[in-house]
Amino acid sequence: MPRDKNKTTRLILRKLFIGGAVIISASSPYFWIKFYQNFFSGKPILKRKARDTFYYLRKKGLIIIEKQGKDIRMYLTKKGEVEAGRYQIDDLYVKKQKKWDKKWRVIIFDIPENHRIKRDLFRSKLKEMGFLQFQKSVWVYPYPCEKEINLLRDFFGLKNRNLIVLTVEKIEADEKLRNIFEI
Repeated sequence: MPRDKNKTTRLILRKLFIGGAVIISASSPYFWIKFYQNFFSGKPILKRKARDTFYYLRKKGLIIIEKQGKDIRMYLTKKGEVEAGRYQIDDLYVKKQKKWDKKWRVIIFDIPENHRIKRDLFRSKLKEMGFLQFQKSVWVYPYPCEKEINLLRDFFGLKNRNLIVLTVEKIEADEKLRNIFEI
């Protein structure tokens, strides 16, 4: 899929993922103009590109578009929800706080060898999000991140026994960590 189409696809899936079903009145002669203005909320996008993307998403089984009387209803299929969730994980990050609460978040995980790809992807995502590897399956971060870690837990299908988040007030000799995180 071309890069531009991928951006449009992500935007549409994200909006449907966040908002659930979208219902639009198709009775107005200005339906498509209003639809693009409302759905894309001012983002510059060509009508044809959007229409092609909706066709592509429907063909791939990611969305369902139904006409009900004078309304058009769009919603994600289960397959579409999975794809939209993947995009949500791709863009996931932990917001840094202005003031550190002097607590460390320690992520400990044990993902079995037969799920090596899942383990490697999880590690890669932690690194991308700015976590620091403390030991092989132990990562450290100075800011609250439980919500983001729980989202990753759900996305990767991990159980509580596979992933533990600790909030600790002291890590022995943490000067090096504080320097790395610039806190």
